[in-house]
Amino acid sequence: MEAANETTVAEFILIGLSEYPKAQTVFFSLLLMTYLISFLGNGLIVILIIADPHLHTPMYFFLCVLSSVDFMISNNTFPEIMINCFFYRPTISFYRCLVQMYVGVLLFVTECFLLAIMAYDRFAAICQPLHYMQIMSWRFCISLVAASVGLSSLSTVINVLLRPTDFCGQHIINHFVCELQSFLKLTCSDTRASELFMNISSLFNVMLPFCFIVITYVRIGLAVLRISTTKGRKKAFSTCSSHLTVVSVFYGTIIIMYVMPHPKSSSDQDKIVSLLYGVLTPMLNPLIYTLRNRDVKGAFWRVFGRKISE
Repeated sequence: MEAANETTVAEFILIGLSEYPKAQTVFFSLLLMTYLISFLGNGLIVILIIADPHLHTPMYFFLCVLSSVDFMISNNTFPEIMINCFFYRPTISFYRCLVQMYVGVLLFVTECFLLAIMAYDRFAAICQPLHYMQIMSWRFCISLVAASVGLSSLSTVINVLLRPTDFCGQHIINHFVCELQSFLKLTCSDTRASELFMNISSLFNVMLPFCFIVITYVRIGLAVLRISTTKGRKKAFSTCSSHLTVVSVFYGTIIIMYVMPHPKSSSDQDKIVSLLYGVLTPMLNPLIYTLRNRDVKGAFWRVFGRKISE
């Protein structure tokens, strides 16, 4: 009977906001605005960093990769969530669900490691300014990004191999998208191995980079306090403020969603917290890095101002 269940799962039902039809129109409008900001903002950052030679530095190389990841995160889920706003209990095919879920895992783990790498870059810039370019050579930067993608891919592949095969019930996911924790709650098979790996990987992929960032910024803070001039301190802090803001938003939602214990059944709170990560983080990153960064704003006028004058 369990084997039969595996062959009959052709699609899942996504609850989303189906129980609140009056809220769906407002939700669609907010989501569309958020998606456009994320799509245009992250796309613009990638274009500016590639097009402007002034931004060809390790710091902006990592920002370019981060914006690329955020661009993919938003496009992995945003369009489908917006389309589903017009349907009552929309469905998603089994294999589309798997692709959406594991691509999401790959991207979010990659972003965890990238934020840790960016913290190390700021540490090298502030604490070892005279040796910064020797430390953060292009070969080393590319190797760090490759390692983060490799570790993320390994974690995702293990999750795929531990994927449950037997499902029971009505195959209803109480979520806006296919999400790993909600997916595992539908299975009838033994999920102890999968849940154990998810807990271990949460510690390694989320908490370890987070602890590294905290330790790195403690050392940065101590170095900043040793700077004698107020102007020097402000300049050092300004190079870290954008990254600190992004880290606070990103890790705040991720830790609540994936590290803190949750009940067996999916709740509306889980959906909202997960949505905050999937929606707010890709939108806020370009706003934080463009509105508070004179280099990026200068690159915008150099690239597009030249095009307009031509």
